[in-house]
Amino acid sequence: MTETTSARFDLANAMEVLERTPGVFRALLGGLSDAWIVPDEGPDTFSAFDNLGHVIHGERTDWIPRARIILEHGRARPFDPFDRFAQARESEGKQIHDLLDELTRLRAENLETLRSWRLTARELALEGEHPALGRVTLAQLLATWVVHDLGHIAQTSRVMAKQYRGEIGPWRAYLPIVDR
Repeated sequence: MTETTSARFDLANAMEVLERTPGVFRALLGGLSDAWIVPDEGPDTFSAFDNLGHVIHGERTDWIPRARIILEHGRARPFDPFDRFAQARESEGKQIHDLLDELTRLRAENLETLRSWRLTARELALEGEHPALGRVTLAQLLATWVVHDLGHIAQTSRVMAKQYRGEIGPWRAYLPIVDR
């Protein structure tokens, strides 16, 4: 068994994932029928469509706005609370292609803003105040952005895989994704 080692935060490495997320969602969801994108895992869970809308809501209200608060105010101004379920109203009436285009546009804008800041180790160490978690650094916020993307890509894949839970027969023993 191989142990996973933890790498120190590196903005250039983080950007590699952040740049690819819209394309991953587009490759995974673009052109799919509602049979794949609408089902969820039960009450208060996200469908593939919801996951995409949630990531978009974060593009608007979480990562760059909170980074800006840290850079401009430090801990003197706490972050605004994040509405984890805002995508329900924000995505209403939209189609999957609308969301994919929106994520692509917003992510490009946010990454351009992030690049324009030319962050140094000093700025990455600056602290902000999370309403529930308390003191956090800019580096932690940006690392969380990466992990948040990866988590919702995994969640989207999992909810889609579960659509065939009953159809895979005995292979279910080898595919734990359908039981998570």
